[in-house]
Amino acid sequence: MSLASKIEWTDATWNPVRGCTKISPGCAHCYAETFAERFRGVPGHPYEQGFDLRPVPDKLADPITWSKQRMVFVNSMSDLFHEGIHDDYIESVAKVMAAANWHIYQVLTKRSERLRDMLQTKLRFAAELPNIWWGVSVENKRHGVPRIANLRAANPAVAFLSVEPLLEDLGEIDLAGINWVIVGGESGAGARPMQKSWVVNVRRQCHEASVPFFFKQWGGVRKSLNGRELDGRTYDEFPPVHRNNIPDASTRKELAARFRDALPAQSLQLTRRSACFGGRRAMTKSRVGPWAIDKLDRLRKYLSAYTTIMKDQRWCAGYYYIDAFAGPAICTQRKKDVDLTWKCLYDSNSLFRSVFRLRVPRLGNSFLHL
Repeated sequence: MSLASKIEWTDATWNPVRGCTKISPGCAHCYAETFAERFRGVPGHPYEQGFDLRPVPDKLADPITWSKQRMVFVNSMSDLFHEGIHDDYIESVAKVMAAANWHIYQVLTKRSERLRDMLQTKLRFAAELPNIWWGVSVENKRHGVPRIANLRAANPAVAFLSVEPLLEDLGEIDLAGINWVIVGGESGAGARPMQKSWVVNVRRQCHEASVPFFFKQWGGVRKSLNGRELDGRTYDEFPPVHRNNIPDASTRKELAARFRDALPAQSLQLTRRSACFGGRRAMTKSRVGPWAIDKLDRLRKYLSAYTTIMKDQRWCAGYYYIDAFAGPAICTQRKKDVDLTWKCLYDSNSLFRSVFRLRVPRLGNSFLHL
């Protein structure tokens, strides 16, 4: 949680969930993962477990305790609608947002199907509230644009698009039912460039549809040098803001305690789907023996950091990369396709294979439960 976020379109961040897994090209250079993995293994640090997915119930009631009105980015370090998070926990997060209604909440997801399904059912009460803004990421035509239809089908009071990182020209998009659009380029190491014409295309459509347009940044490896001006000016447009009065401190304290005490125990459990990377057989720490712990930790680091489609030259020679979105793996050592679709990196070194007692042809039916 940060009460003074550097993200241009929000005031603060709130993370009742930490960690995530990659599902589309927009995730390739995830800033949240880079930050979290930096502190893996640091005792007592909030990200001691790196970017592993987990609910954080101690943070659930935080917005209720804040005495100033804020615009709050929900789960800047995760995705609330990750398939591993229990429905009951997501519902508890939504109830906190509904109760602490003196804040504006910005909920952003790439899992638009689950957002649609839950906003139509269990979260319908939250979808109708003007202080909770629901959004989807739109990075390209193939993965991002279809999310817009799911968001529209959810029919929230305030719907927004985060077109960041913008990876290609989106062409014509349907902005019916959309109340706000953010556009930005990718930043940090390996940032993929964004063309001005792509941004201008989105801006034009927003103006034609009378949708507020917010231009966040040009991005780049050193984003501060590129700034955030478009055609000589900044674009900081927002949809109408609806806030309520802040209750007194004693009322807020009582309300926060009520939420903490009422949290269902089962909601803190990760679903089975999130407990592994896929497959039918688990190779756990107990099965490989304590002598392999350091190798498991090494593999976990690779799994967490590199599970998106990248070009051949970005991979170090000697490692197998298996497509996170289903497709052939690339063996950078032999420079040929490998007919595997398991989500991992696997060191082709024979010693490393023997440590895990795995053979490359068996990887498609195996997984590591870390």
